[in-house]
Amino acid sequence: MPRMLDVSDEVRAEIGDDEADRLLAGAHAPDIYDCTSCRTNGDSTQEATSTVLFVGDETAVLAFAHARCIPSQVVPVSEEQLLGAVRSISQTQGGAPAAPGPAPIPAAEPVAPVAPPAGQPAVLGITCGLVLRNGTGYAALVVEPTGPVGRPGDLSGADQFLSLLGDHGFQHVTSLDAPPATLPGWSILLAMGQLHAILHPTATGGSSAWWQAHQPLQVTDSWRSTAGRHNEVVVYAAPTGTIGRQPREDLLRQALERAAGHGLLVAAALPLAGT
Repeated sequence: MPRMLDVSDEVRAEIGDDEADRLLAGAHAPDIYDCTSCRTNGDSTQEATSTVLFVGDETAVLAFAHARCIPSQVVPVSEEQLLGAVRSISQTQGGAPAAPGPAPIPAAEPVAPVAPPAGQPAVLGITCGLVLRNGTGYAALVVEPTGPVGRPGDLSGADQFLSLLGDHGFQHVTSLDAPPATLPGWSILLAMGQLHAILHPTATGGSSAWWQAHQPLQVTDSWRSTAGRHNEVVVYAAPTGTIGRQPREDLLRQALERAAGHGLLVAAALPLAGT
């Protein structure tokens, strides 16, 4: 029976035209699957379904997801993580290992510090948490670089991280209870129950990783379910040294409120990739 599958050009390039056509015709694709993004059941005969190819250094695994959760794409993961997931994906989704051949998500342009030691790029630290807004919890990511960030070619030493984000549409936060604006073209990539990247639009109409995890980050069930329920993640950003690593969500909120009170916090609401 034909399936309601979407096989993107990049997935087709990895698995080959013959295998892609067999999938679309109903071969090697399950009727019922466990969505690799939201982890709930999907039915490829009744609803739009994405093919998602996870690739390691030597192994590749084809998985399936609701098209509303994530688009068909190639997702690079470490070989160790992929081998650990092969058994569960194959058993629950019917996915079979595909031919190797990684096709990594394009890397974001490096964010250069204005006062680098040895010219090393600044690292964007990411903290996951649930932040209350008018009594309702929302999935949030807090982005804080490890050093000052300046514009390319600017040697003044001024930290322009918030100004750069403002150019992209991030807005200053005056109250955590005010809903932030949604950024067109930006999204959060969740797959296999893990956080992979923050995607932003490119000049050619596609998307690339503004931030990408060196290794996909495991998120809590409550964080993932909250993100899925609202179909968005609120991304807060602050200059280096503003928020820090907070061990509890109440302390994280206090740090965010302090940053907002000093005019050092920007935010935007980003949908989940593929929505």
